[in-house]
Amino acid sequence: MHGAVIHAPGDVRFETLDDPEILEPTDAIIRTAVTCVCGTDLWPWRGLDATGEAHPMGHEYVGFVEAVGGEVTSVEPGQFAVGSFATSDNTCANCRNGWQSNCVNREFMTTCQAEYVRIPNAQGTLVATEEVPGEEFWPGLLAVSDVMGTGWYAAEAAEVRPGSTAVVVGDGAVGLCGVIAAREMGAERIIAMSRHESRQELAREFGATDIVTERGEDGVARIKEMTDGIGVDSVLECVGTGQAMRQALHSARPGGNVGFVGLPHEVAIDGEELFFTHVGLRGGPAPVRRYLPDLIDRVLSGRIDPGKVFDLTLPLEQVEEGYRAMDERRAVKALLTP
Repeated sequence: MHGAVIHAPGDVRFETLDDPEILEPTDAIIRTAVTCVCGTDLWPWRGLDATGEAHPMGHEYVGFVEAVGGEVTSVEPGQFAVGSFATSDNTCANCRNGWQSNCVNREFMTTCQAEYVRIPNAQGTLVATEEVPGEEFWPGLLAVSDVMGTGWYAAEAAEVRPGSTAVVVGDGAVGLCGVIAAREMGAERIIAMSRHESRQELAREFGATDIVTERGEDGVARIKEMTDGIGVDSVLECVGTGQAMRQALHSARPGGNVGFVGLPHEVAIDGEELFFTHVGLRGGPAPVRRYLPDLIDRVLSGRIDPGKVFDLTLPLEQVEEGYRAMDERRAVKALLTP
């Protein structure tokens, strides 16, 4: 088969790889329908995460079940399935508590920009659709495997409630999906922080009521100006930088909440400052598996269409251009077709 391999910063290649095999009775193999490049993939691309030895890339996937191990009964060959970037057995105590992304047998997916993918913990990770969905739904279902589920968790962690006001920090795919989630959870006012006109338009289409172009302390000042100096009920931090975290924490009102899902890089939080703000803070890898049945239904019913975050479609063999386009902000998110 073929897939993406990163060799060094700025060096992702489309290469011939060994076909995946069933290694454990809990494994499954899927034939990829569509896959994509994620914003977190840009950290090693930019050299901000160590690359180490050359290795495959990708953690978002939907596809057709090709084979299953002897202990997998939840899906069967021929079905179309959606999974999470973090695999889970869905039976351990952490999974039963709803934190499948902290499963005691968790494995993070890292090989999904490829024609075929081995899925560990397939019994608890994969959710099959009742029938094979039309190709027009594939981008939305792919978004559910990570960015939509992550945006949903950001809104949940920030405790978005009906009638509340929410701020979304970050206008990438996760932030835009966070706008969808905030709308679905009933926020009355959704403020998207974005400097890019095309992303602002998509944010408004997804449910944003206001756009703030300022960043950092200027952005905080604008939020305070819009809320009579108090701040907002909920902030979704969807970037992962120190500036984005400070902006999120300072935009929340006393008693408000911040949900942070951007993979942190050089983020430091002053405990004493946080103590006196009364702002709640929760984040981490999103428990996407908990949300899959609901989000799949919302996509297939046409209630939400997170697939619109894919504004560039490329054949898998042009995966490097997908990285480059996202790095240069010529694309929000690149869809890859095997």
